[in-house]
Amino acid sequence: MSKTIQLTHEYDASPDAVWQVATDFDAFVAATKRLVTFEGLPDGEMYEGQKIDVRFRLLGIMPPQPYHMEVVTYDPAARMFQSREGGGPVKLWAHHLKVEPTETGARLIDTVEIDAGWLTRVYVWFGRFMYRQRHPVRVRLLQEMKQGEA
Repeated sequence: MSKTIQLTHEYDASPDAVWQVATDFDAFVAATKRLVTFEGLPDGEMYEGQKIDVRFRLLGIMPPQPYHMEVVTYDPAARMFQSREGGGPVKLWAHHLKVEPTETGARLIDTVEIDAGWLTRVYVWFGRFMYRQRHPVRVRLLQEMKQGEA
């Protein structure tokens, strides 16, 4: 049985800058490094149709697990992507990310459908926690981008 979560974060940065940080694998590694580590993740930006096979470790203590990611939709003009992922106990991790302009910057919306069988509730909790933890890292990365432009 799957469960869907949604998290929204506001940024004092342009939608294009937020999109850049949200779709860059190097920024992804920085935003998740304390919670999840990946072996075999590519560098740079994602693209539609991209298929990635990695090994991941939760919290640096769990044994490495094979994990497959596929970028199903990637639309920079709409600042939106969708991925389908899974591995280990996770049967499905369907992630939809959208960046919208706001009066003061941008809003990033993560919507994730999770199915991990009897562990779904645990992964839902972990997913909410992980996506919240990405926010302050992205804020820092966006500030560094601004400083680099100055």
